[in-house]
Amino acid sequence: MSDSNVPDSLDAKHEQNRQERIEAVKRWVEYIKSEPPEKWGPQQNIVVNDQLEAAQSVQTSAAHQQHVKDVAKEIAEARDDSEESSE
Repeated sequence: MSDSNVPDSLDAKHEQNRQERIEAVKRWVEYIKSEPPEKWGPQQNIVVNDQLEAAQSVQTSAAHQQHVKDVAKEIAEARDDSEESSE
């Protein structure tokens, strides 16, 4: 029995997972467009906080944790800039 199909199978699974994540992001975008920030904001905060806690529980490096914090800060600043320009 050959394992020659294993890489193809993994590639297909990874592509399927990728497509599912893209669809989930599209659904989330539609949701946040249709609902006020007061509703979806706390939900998003829960997800982000849970991801940060999960990353900390697997003992990620300090450098990686700092990178995550930096990216989160950049996203928050970009959102704030976007909100200010739309007012």
